[in-house]
Amino acid sequence: MKKIEVVIRKSKFDEVKEALYNVGVEFITFWDVRGTGKTTQGRVYRGIAYDTSTIERILITFVCREKYMDPAIKAILQSAKTGEVGDGKIFISEISDAYRIRTGERGDRAMYLEGEE
Repeated sequence: MKKIEVVIRKSKFDEVKEALYNVGVEFITFWDVRGTGKTTQGRVYRGIAYDTSTIERILITFVCREKYMDPAIKAILQSAKTGEVGDGKIFISEISDAYRIRTGERGDRAMYLEGEE
């Protein structure tokens, strides 16, 4: 199993969510997050200076079986891309085990409905 964490533009969230659902990723967790990047410039609007070095993004996290990893990555790359600086990042980690609290099932069987392979 793999844990995939994705940082994307807020404007691309619905497209990415739909693309993941279309390739079989049915459960994601997401947060509104803020970060800083390489660009550190201020903007002036109506005489007031604003710091634009803080960037608002969405962090999506999900765990999937190996067979869903490549399609999920391709779906994210296609749906989140604008071609501009700041499109985001994808991080992949290994998950050693998982448990379904309700039934006690463990491993990748804990991730999906009974009978699904």
